Amino acid sequence: MMKPLDVLAVMAHPDDAEIFCGGALIKSAEAGERTGVLDLTAGEAGSQGTVETRAREASEAAAVMGLADRRCAGLADSGLLNDQASRIVVAAMIRTLRPQVVVTHWTEGRHPDHRAAAWLARDASFLAGLKKFPAPGSPHRPDKIVYALAFREDPVKPTFVVDITDQMERKLEALAAYGSQFRGKSGIGEVYPGGDRPLFDQLRSVHVTYGSMIRRGYGEPYWTEETVEATSLGTLSVSSF
Repeated sequence: MMKPLDVLAVMAHPDDAEIFCGGALIKSAEAGERTGVLDLTAGEAGSQGTVETRAREASEAAAVMGLADRRCAGLADSGLLNDQASRIVVAAMIRTLRPQVVVTHWTEGRHPDHRAAAWLARDASFLAGLKKFPAPGSPHRPDKIVYALAFREDPVKPTFVVDITDQMERKLEALAAYGSQFRGKSGIGEVYPGGDRPLFDQLRSVHVTYGSMIRRGYGEPYWTEETVEATSLGTLSVSSF
């Protein structure tokens, strides 16, 4: 049995993990945590690039981020569903990778695959812990589901923001591996175009905004259904003034 992962990003397409939670994954890896990405699809329905190109780019980005594992579930791009067959596939991979924390998309989004991925990741994580659920492998249920909020326009306040100031350049380096997807673009997916401003400038501006919420240079926002514990009032971070 392979050594369990600490953090697993379950995302719809190759490059989604880099966009939505790449900085936090890099920071976890730098801290010695075993990190991984499960791309639910190979991105075969994308307007640019081939399956082979995107797989090569994903591998290059994984090396930049220091991932311990990256694999593809092989589900249908542009047809991702939270159905029983898909839950069995994802639950089997969760049982294999045995992550403590699963990070996925926010439950709303422009791309229907992103919305489906959020619910599929959550439901498969729960079902993977049921002894009689018909997926290969021994039961395992992650301790926590975390939703990535970056680039959302609906007014959801983050539960927490990860300081990625020291990881921002590596995040952009990982994204730069996806030349077939990002070269010459000012927007992609949930990242809306900002006139002629280059895509990476768009990314920086969003992360600067979230960084300012925690009084740091760059930040990535996340949301959890459960309230996050604070050790004591005397150790709360981020000044009110």
